[in-house]
Amino acid sequence: MASCALHGGCPSDYVAVAIAIFSMVLLIVKSTFPFLIHKVPRAKGSAFWIPTIQVIASFNFLLSIVMADNFLKYEKSHWWLSCYVWAVWVEGPLGFGLLMSCRIAQVYQLYYVFVKRRLPPIRSHIFLPLSLLPWIACAAFIHVEKPLNYKCHLGTYWIIPVVSLHSLYVSVLVGFAGAIRHIEFRFDELRDLWQGILVSASLIGVWVSAYILNEVHDDISWLQVTSRFMLLITASILVLVFFSISISQPLLSQISLRKREPSEFKTMGQALGIPDSGLLLQREQALVIDPNEPLDKLLLNKKFRQSFMAFADSCLAGESVHFFEELHELGKIPIDDPVRRIYMARHIINKYIIAGAAMEINISHRIRQEIFATTDLTHPDLFTNALNELMQLMKTNLARDYWSSMYFIKFKEEASMRSNGHEMEQMTGYNFSPRLSSVHATDDPFHHDHFSRVSNQDIHDSSYPQ
Repeated sequence: MASCALHGGCPSDYVAVAIAIFSMVLLIVKSTFPFLIHKVPRAKGSAFWIPTIQVIASFNFLLSIVMADNFLKYEKSHWWLSCYVWAVWVEGPLGFGLLMSCRIAQVYQLYYVFVKRRLPPIRSHIFLPLSLLPWIACAAFIHVEKPLNYKCHLGTYWIIPVVSLHSLYVSVLVGFAGAIRHIEFRFDELRDLWQGILVSASLIGVWVSAYILNEVHDDISWLQVTSRFMLLITASILVLVFFSISISQPLLSQISLRKREPSEFKTMGQALGIPDSGLLLQREQALVIDPNEPLDKLLLNKKFRQSFMAFADSCLAGESVHFFEELHELGKIPIDDPVRRIYMARHIINKYIIAGAAMEINISHRIRQEIFATTDLTHPDLFTNALNELMQLMKTNLARDYWSSMYFIKFKEEASMRSNGHEMEQMTGYNFSPRLSSVHATDDPFHHDHFSRVSNQDIHDSSYPQ
């Protein structure tokens, strides 16, 4: 017992390492499952790299405990095996500190988007390094002072500030969560977040207790073995629960991935419960199309819009029409329902506005920056200027070609059949873009970016046909 307690290799050590490996495998499966099984398109910006960094931080955290606390027998003959590399830098700034900073950055995003109703003033790729500065400063100070003994343990006086730093970040996370507790989230973000915080805080309490016992009583063999076993086990459960229970993307709109959802939603409008979202209503009256009518007026008719969208998609230029339709859905949400309007606005920004978005629209840099800098994500005119620019492009390009296309001819034939009382039970024949097969809003919350940073009042008017 005394030998393996000092040099590692106790049976309990191997059991703890095996559990840690198993938890990392589960974590990786959990994080990649939507992409491998459901073929969800990879998110852009911080919606992708924040959860990815969280997985890396979890791996660093577990590996640093194994390397620094003598779980395995090995000779520390190289500088990269030293205590200060693993117990100070990897376990601190690159492990627990990075893990907590990811979660704080995500809740910070939720706070600004839903409480302040604007995109966060500090982008995620800046906020995250800033939140790590206290950990880096603490690690640098310890590295200079070199208080670690040959067992990689700190002295009693050093434990207090180290544990205080761990507790500070947990407190900041709880504080941000408390600031958004009054928001009635549509997809249970706050409930999931609180579950993650409570479970994680309990595990962190056990982990800190084991950490203190392991650092202080390094002369008691059985206590060393037991405490480091608990240290790695609780850390293994912590990283898994922290990622799994507490949502990895607060602005997640991939509703079909939630087990408790009975159906798969094709659009964000359906996920938000917007009336008639994505539906072709058979009771909708036939429309006599006059090419001389303004295009924006014609697009208010859903059947014409679907036909025009199918044509635009066939030309690989359907982004503008999809954008119009999503704004049409946004306009159906009442002004006094800010939460759903924020969800929809954020979805539109991530899907159409941010650079490199899946369906990025062609608008001027000035208009794009105006949207990013908005102080109210619920404002009815948030996307008005962008829509005006796109309407000009569609009128001069797509619309002119559409009138002579087979799509328009087919639309007129079907409209004629409906007007003669031969309404078709289902609209068929339109090969809509596969880009509508899922709803995926990247968050600069875990979306998080400004998930890259980030309505038309006419579209909001009740003049829209339902």
